[in-house]
Amino acid sequence: MRVEDKKRSLTVAPFKCAWGEEFRFVEAGRGCIAFEASAQNDVTLVFREQPGSQHYHYKMDSSRHYAVILGSHRNKRLKIEVDGRTVVDEAGVGLCRSSSFQSYWISIYDGLISIGQGRHPNNNVLFQWLDPDPNRNVQYVGLSSWDKHVGYRNISVLPSAPQNSIRWSQIEYAYAERHGEGDHAKNEESKDGCEQRVIADFLESWDFSDAMFVVGSERKVVPAHKIVLAASGEFDFISMSGTAIELPSFSYPVLHSLLEYIYTGSTQIAEWQLDSLLELSLQFKVKPLVKRCEEMLDCFTKMDNDLSVSSRKLEVSSSGSKAHQVDYFPFKAPVSVQKIKQFLASGEHSDINFFVSGQGFVAKAHKLVLSLWSMPFAKMFTNGMKESSAPNVFFEDASAEAFSLLLQFMYSGELKVDNRYITPALVQLLLLSDQFGITVLQFECCKRIMEFLSETQYVQYYKQCHQYHLVNCLKKCANRILQHTLIIAQLLARTLCC
Repeated sequence: MRVEDKKRSLTVAPFKCAWGEEFRFVEAGRGCIAFEASAQNDVTLVFREQPGSQHYHYKMDSSRHYAVILGSHRNKRLKIEVDGRTVVDEAGVGLCRSSSFQSYWISIYDGLISIGQGRHPNNNVLFQWLDPDPNRNVQYVGLSSWDKHVGYRNISVLPSAPQNSIRWSQIEYAYAERHGEGDHAKNEESKDGCEQRVIADFLESWDFSDAMFVVGSERKVVPAHKIVLAASGEFDFISMSGTAIELPSFSYPVLHSLLEYIYTGSTQIAEWQLDSLLELSLQFKVKPLVKRCEEMLDCFTKMDNDLSVSSRKLEVSSSGSKAHQVDYFPFKAPVSVQKIKQFLASGEHSDINFFVSGQGFVAKAHKLVLSLWSMPFAKMFTNGMKESSAPNVFFEDASAEAFSLLLQFMYSGELKVDNRYITPALVQLLLLSDQFGITVLQFECCKRIMEFLSETQYVQYYKQCHQYHLVNCLKKCANRILQHTLIIAQLLARTLCC
């Protein structure tokens, strides 16, 4: 099994299985995994209470588990197994492709297994099956194979989504036809363009860069971002020559390795350059990298290796704790999440000011952080609109409190609202998350809101979701309504006729 951390991809050999803490649901029995896969057959995902080993195979598992096999029977069928027993064997659904990667998602919610295609969970549902005796303890996801290699990439474990009780792809198309919206539902995924980016996408990129290095005797210029550097080490921006950090005694490959480690969490360096990488990481106090370099040098010293003549590439990976970093958060170790949050509070290194009309100044922020979460923000700041160069942005029809909550989520990955009741700010935050295409936040807002709604209130909430075209929330709310009594369905019918 070959793993490439910096690309968030792996290849699973025949009859093997990949496990890891990063493939773990936050809440047992409830979670979603989104991924891309390429294989001739048998893209296999196993859901267990505890992780297995690399040599684990679901056919030999005697403990409780679910297994979902895409492209079973030589890429002809979709299968779901429960504790080794086949419960679903569907022809022509969820097939694989070996010539390119396909996007899939699999959601488990209290025994309801939903399988779909595409990058956005809850869209393009292929199949759903409800376990009559649900296993509410499954928490670890294993990426497995059968008799052929399977490639996986862009793997994300997402928060649990509220339960779906019917096949929503059919409902969406029927709704679109009744309302004359044509291909609206089919194009839902492609039209939103809400792909979340990661900080690795901005490695040595001039987009939003506000710092640069001038390296080596050739004086090569390399762009960087102050907020990323400052959250990873100690960089003396005050004494810089303009916006440049001069590094005449270091070569570009060494600087590239330092930046790659900061932006991606791993890098490669020639053995003979390991000393220089340690020196540079000491200069900027990138402590996790200092520790890794020292450990590797100590190991080579004990083996009496001569590093000065070896050009062999070494893999240097972050060993930083991910305990407080949710999978969907775009910043990973060695970038400090705590420092990122502090930069929102202090406004240090900010390049944009937000105002809400009638309520005044809200916060200083960073275009880079906002663009990582939101494609609409990224386009706003890069496509030549006035916000691309203007230091101030003004928003209409939004509360300062809701906008502050939006920014806090983008800088921490946490939704900080009162859990005791629904506030107007939470509802406005839901609208903002939809406006800026932050799907994860939409899920969280919907989940919080529906925890407190009464049966009658579900109907009113459905009507508001319909008014603002919140498709994901329409699905979630209607699911809850359909689970209740005929009276609620009649209330819904009367409401939509008003």
